Amino acid sequence: MPITYNVHSGVQLENDIRFTLEVLPNNPHLKASGQMITDSDSNAFIYLLEDETGYHYLKFGQEVWPLLVTTLKAVEDPSLQIADKELTLHGFKEELDMLIFNIEGNDNYGAEFSKAVEVAFREILQA
Repeated sequence: MPITYNVHSGVQLENDIRFTLEVLPNNPHLKASGQMITDSDSNAFIYLLEDETGYHYLKFGQEVWPLLVTTLKAVEDPSLQIADKELTLHGFKEELDMLIFNIEGNDNYGAEFSKAVEVAFREILQA
């Protein structure tokens, strides 16, 4: 069964974006999958982490969407700070960019989620 880790905060250090978790995973084998999906019911983006048992979810709710916009403007993919380790979230920017452009005007994701994405990522969508 997948475990969901909720991202509620992050920091920007110049061009380096680091997301943090309040509850740290007790799994030293987690690695970045390079894949992202949506949870339109929860108005969230989910980056997939994986280990030897399968996928786990790194959930980005609306409270961190402003930092996701900043991430899309950054040069490198962001990282996830897990205690004293840093995990680069490979493919994050490419996946998120693809999703927001696919969601724009597409009510298949649900009208509420689609509208929320269009508002939050307006700067990226209009660039």
